[in-house]
Amino acid sequence: MNQPVYIHLLSAILVFCIFIFLVLKGLNVYTLHSQAITIPDVKGLQIEEASVFLENNGLRYNVVDSIYSKEVRPGAIVEMIPPIGSKVKKGRTVFITLNAKNAQSAAIPDIKNLSLRQGYALIKAQGFTSVETKYVSGPFRDLVVGVQLNGRDLESGEFVPLTATLTLNISSGSGSVAESEEETATVDEN
Repeated sequence: MNQPVYIHLLSAILVFCIFIFLVLKGLNVYTLHSQAITIPDVKGLQIEEASVFLENNGLRYNVVDSIYSKEVRPGAIVEMIPPIGSKVKKGRTVFITLNAKNAQSAAIPDIKNLSLRQGYALIKAQGFTSVETKYVSGPFRDLVVGVQLNGRDLESGEFVPLTATLTLNISSGSGSVAESEEETATVDEN
């Protein structure tokens, strides 16, 4: 009487083991276990050129961001996630950051009649990286009287590339134009 119970118990264990074995094998096939593709090095290429490499390797791509750098060709790939050389499954999406075709721009803030310190801080807060000062004739010392780009006066609200070199015209506090135009300085950021 106990023998049929053991036979049924062993049969159930055997069926369960076979089921688990088939499920694991099916998962290996479904997930492409031990089949990996290496992410190709397409940095520096235009997206049109890189798409051929990526699609030939069974990868999809998505452009998610752009930055601006003078050192890299406009429109070239700057960064990829996952990184170059990573092992991924076929069909994986590669996220790409491109170099922008144009430098990012920002509006010139209204800094006329502010102190040199305040005007300089507002310009830097907008993201401008290269700011010089030039003392011009004026009644009050260290008062911003204007902003220039390549000798051209800029109006507040005008959009300018963040990489442009701006010149803040600062009142010298003297009436002598000849003296004050000769005096130029660069503001120390500290």
